[in-house]
Amino acid sequence: MTVRRSTRSFLVMGLVVGVLGAILVGTAVAGSSVSSNLAVPTTSALPTATAEPALTPDSTPDSTAEATATTDIAALSVLETLPVKGRAPQTGYDREESFGSAWQDVDQNGCDTRNDILARDLSALVVEGGCEVQGGTLLGPYTGLTITFVRGRATSSLVQIDHLVALSNAWQTGAQQLSQEQRVALANDPLNLLAVDGVTNSRKGDGDTATWLPPLKTFRCAYVARQVSVKATYALWVTAAEHDAMTRILSNCPNELATTTTTTPTTDAVVAPTSAPVAETPRDVYFHNCTAARESGAAPVHVGDPGYGGHLDRDGDGAGCE
Repeated sequence: MTVRRSTRSFLVMGLVVGVLGAILVGTAVAGSSVSSNLAVPTTSALPTATAEPALTPDSTPDSTAEATATTDIAALSVLETLPVKGRAPQTGYDREESFGSAWQDVDQNGCDTRNDILARDLSALVVEGGCEVQGGTLLGPYTGLTITFVRGRATSSLVQIDHLVALSNAWQTGAQQLSQEQRVALANDPLNLLAVDGVTNSRKGDGDTATWLPPLKTFRCAYVARQVSVKATYALWVTAAEHDAMTRILSNCPNELATTTTTTPTTDAVVAPTSAPVAETPRDVYFHNCTAARESGAAPVHVGDPGYGGHLDRDGDGAGCE
């Protein structure tokens, strides 16, 4: 009997020890599971969408904000984005009514555009009243010749401000579709303006690349690239002859850059017109005289344009019926 009780007690004790052992093992397993979770990165360290930096008020996209972006791209590439069309009629063109009076203070810095460009392009400046350029020296970009500028009734015209894209050319290649405010901006945009000698500027007239280029050949690439820049910025087109001439010049300098500026839609941004009524002149047209050319809206007629002929260009400068 004693032996049986001992055996039974031994079995009971063994059972208790087994149960306790199982409990301890379970606890150990549970403990190891908790500790393994500590090695997992916390939520804040995970690359989730909520972990991206929050936009500050300054960086929050705002479709109504005014902004401008200036981009420099190879001029040849920009040229290929310009539409190629015939000239629109010159009907309705008037320098002041179409593009505003010359010269205005569009940037509201207290100086008119002419003085701004003189101050930008001349050296050894003499300025009166903080604005009016009285004198200076110009290295003529079209000729390479040095010109002394002195303000005065008989001398001011020796240095003139040229519109690289002539305003009448702009009018016939899309500017008719722009708003008055946009045309005033075009006429006063430093991108389209250059201080040059008066004699060469007069010879250029309203010529485009197909009919006139700077006598200084080393400046032609920069000159054409600036014209491309202006046409792209103000959604203007080029004629076929103009496009071919620009391509010929820029092919010699493929790394020449054009500068284009875009603005948000809430500014009075320049956009390509949805429709641009253009009076296409048949390639085989013949004008007996300048009266016929003007009545058709084709004057002035430049070399390469439909209807051009030597009988219309008496001075042989490449532009007839001016």
